[in-house]
Amino acid sequence: MDAGARHPRNAADQLALEQERASLALSAARMGEFEWDAHDDRMIISERLAAITGFPAGELALIDSGGRVLPYIHPDDVGALPGPTIYDIARHDRVEADFRLTRPDNGKLIWLHFAAVTMRDPQGKPQRVIGVVQDITERKAEEQARHTLVAELDHRVKNVLASVQSLAAQSARKTTSLDAFLKTFAGRLEAMAAAHTLLTATRWRGAEIGNIAAAELGGLAPGQARWSGPEILLNPRATNALTLALHELATNAVKFGALSGETGRVDVAWTRRACGGFELIWSERGGPPVGQPTRRGFGATLLERVTGRELGGEAVLDFRSGGVRAVIRADATALADHAPAAEATTASAEPDDAHAGASEGVFAADSVRGRRIIIVEDAVLLALELEAGLTEAGACVVGTASNVEEALALSKTRFDVAVLDANLNGISVTPVAEALRALHKPFIFATGYGDAAPAPEGFDAPVVRKPYNVAQIAAAVAEALGGTH
Repeated sequence: MDAGARHPRNAADQLALEQERASLALSAARMGEFEWDAHDDRMIISERLAAITGFPAGELALIDSGGRVLPYIHPDDVGALPGPTIYDIARHDRVEADFRLTRPDNGKLIWLHFAAVTMRDPQGKPQRVIGVVQDITERKAEEQARHTLVAELDHRVKNVLASVQSLAAQSARKTTSLDAFLKTFAGRLEAMAAAHTLLTATRWRGAEIGNIAAAELGGLAPGQARWSGPEILLNPRATNALTLALHELATNAVKFGALSGETGRVDVAWTRRACGGFELIWSERGGPPVGQPTRRGFGATLLERVTGRELGGEAVLDFRSGGVRAVIRADATALADHAPAAEATTASAEPDDAHAGASEGVFAADSVRGRRIIIVEDAVLLALELEAGLTEAGACVVGTASNVEEALALSKTRFDVAVLDANLNGISVTPVAEALRALHKPFIFATGYGDAAPAPEGFDAPVVRKPYNVAQIAAAVAEALGGTH
């Protein structure tokens, strides 16, 4: 025999190897083993099982009919086992169960997975029960977390859908034309999306008032709106309410008030209240003369009734001749319980470039006039709406694509700029962006993800967050084109 050849293992070596493998597997799976011998009615508990359950290791004489473990099993889980004793388990060939157990040594409640097999003699009488117990506490905690998350997501989605339904119905009742309804409803949806973006950044812990003001006012009229106040964190419900309130006030100011001209100004200031809430004052000046409205729209109802109720306070509108003044008060129930971990820095001055960005597009629609544009978007309805909006703004939409292959084919046509959805049915739009960059063609990204998940990296291109409007796309297009026409 070759000196380097391996000697065959004898039976003892093979058994030792198998035992070592089994020991490693049990340790890796966080399992402990036990064995019950029916002949002398003794239970053998391994060191691993003792470490998991808190019961002593070694041989354990079963007294009081084997019910020593019963007092430690959670009352709601006793029925998971065939019975409280090893004798009940031995009546079955195989038993598996999950149950909670209170460790006798430290009182800690843990989840266990129990599996046992009964070995019988030729006459069918139980001779031995062997089994394993696995600590599944972490797995159960993760399952509970997922269940809670799904339930919370279901709750929030239903709330959002109900809110959208209500906004649609109320907006329709208070508008006199389809065009007016579409514009009003779209604006309110954008306000809800802005609040959602702020909350997503902090995992729905809350949002700071300065960030809410920046989101609603930052791009409307650069240099015409100012906001200031201390850092005050609102809970999700109050964030949505204040976002919609500021949106209604800003929309009214753009249409009829101080922001309808170049000389008007809007000041927003908030302070803490002694009760633990806050007071926010919206003041307009320098705009056209203001008179009492002849009819009451949904915006006023939203401000005075819904906002006040959602914030645990009140909202008061005052149509002064020199400009609209609104006072929004909230009690302590509107505040977040603790500071969001990912809270952005608060804004307390005039809007800067970061706030202006693509939202400045309300003044940039002319930037797309005459431009040849291709749209890459997998959502058909969104693509159709964007095409219609760009066409109304004077652009020429060369074509639309819903996947990478169609987009690459479109890139060979004559066009000026492209609008790229960052994700096409789960596929990154990166190959299209790379092809356009090679052709020296400008493009912008549109994405439904928040700031924490940006558009494809490695590209110096404007990014617009969904939901967007044509004005935002126009502003991003102007940026991509370098502001030239």
